[in-house]
Amino acid sequence: MAKLLIVDDEKNIRSHLVTFFEGAGHQVKTAETGQQALALLTVDRGFDLMLTDYRMAEMNGLELLQETHREAPNLAVILMTAYATVENAVAAMKAGAYDYLTKPFTLDQVEHVVDRALEAHRLRAENRVLRDSIEERPLLESQSPVMRQLLETARRVAASGATILLMGESGTGKNVLARQIHRWSPRGEKPFVVVNCTTLSEPLLESELFGHMRGSFTGAIKDKPGRLEAAHHGTVFLDEIADLSPPLQTKFLRFVQEQSFERVGGDDTIAVDTRVIAASNRDLMAEVAAHRFREDLFYRLNVIALRVPALRERPEDIVRLAEGLLIVAAARNHRQTLRFAPEVEVALKAYRWPGNVRELRNAIERAAVLAQGDLITPQYLPDALFQYAAPPSIAVAGGPPASLEDVERGQIVRVLAESPTLEDAAETLGINVSTLWRKRKRYKIE
Repeated sequence: MAKLLIVDDEKNIRSHLVTFFEGAGHQVKTAETGQQALALLTVDRGFDLMLTDYRMAEMNGLELLQETHREAPNLAVILMTAYATVENAVAAMKAGAYDYLTKPFTLDQVEHVVDRALEAHRLRAENRVLRDSIEERPLLESQSPVMRQLLETARRVAASGATILLMGESGTGKNVLARQIHRWSPRGEKPFVVVNCTTLSEPLLESELFGHMRGSFTGAIKDKPGRLEAAHHGTVFLDEIADLSPPLQTKFLRFVQEQSFERVGGDDTIAVDTRVIAASNRDLMAEVAAHRFREDLFYRLNVIALRVPALRERPEDIVRLAEGLLIVAAARNHRQTLRFAPEVEVALKAYRWPGNVRELRNAIERAAVLAQGDLITPQYLPDALFQYAAPPSIAVAGGPPASLEDVERGQIVRVLAESPTLEDAAETLGINVSTLWRKRKRYKIE
């Protein structure tokens, strides 16, 4: 049976619906206002469906729907109203409502709509699990000794509640490993919440992490819980934690130490039980030495340190991984079974993959889209795979072997010259724009 949340400011309606759905075997909780509903969703992500009235004080049903889809995007929502209009119905469906019920309705009518919504929710959940399994399984199945050792260690530490620090280059799959550690852990059925520290400005990131109180800054029109609350009893994954500003590092250090914090603009201390997994593509010890990252925060995060190897360090996996990604890309693009030509497999193994798994995925996606038959030949893959595939240990024109840094710098220079924008270059390389900017600065590329 399902877990339902009923939101209505009329007590009689809440009571009748609770009695009916509990009699049908469902688990039901209620809220009188939109704010109460959001508070329940913050501490309990296990709801399958929400029935909410449209007209309520302070926050109407449409506003609640929009907030709900930001906080719990997979939750099915049905709106109820005694003031049905075409405009309201269209607005509700555009905002992501599953359906729209007009009061007064019979219990048979609401049961029919709820049953359909729950079935759709169940099928979507199964599809998400299947999609995640298909897309991520190749990344976690390895013939490489270094990768297999990493996975064995990760499985062991997953059972603990220890903070984990994942290190490695951009595009190596640190986010996939973090999600798998969460699944292996006793918290696996609880929320896994991702915070990307590179994508938001400091004030927005602070609000995203810790939440805020109404009126705490311009645009804060209502109380909003943060990601750390959303991950209560689960795991929060902070990607690229080196990009936290010094003030946020200080505030986050206190959370890691005490598992408590205050929302922006608030005085009440909020305690949660949230496991922390952090990741960085930078050398955090070097960041500490350069006084850009707090030493005490580094040691709090560095309880269990796991290094995710670059793709070039696991050559045994490249073709097998490419084949797995090709299956996924073919299905996503509605293609028949695709396969690699022998010369493509040779190039895949010879190329150095500076963008790691992300670059490989982009290359395979491109091939799956462009291929005219069922055979992936060199013409459908980026030219770089065939023009610059020689390993850096090979001497060029009788000279000394090129270093890995020389190869990476040369590849970045070539891609930048061929790309109209920095964003295009980053996508071709399989890295994000901020990483490309840092590499340009490191290699003094104009």
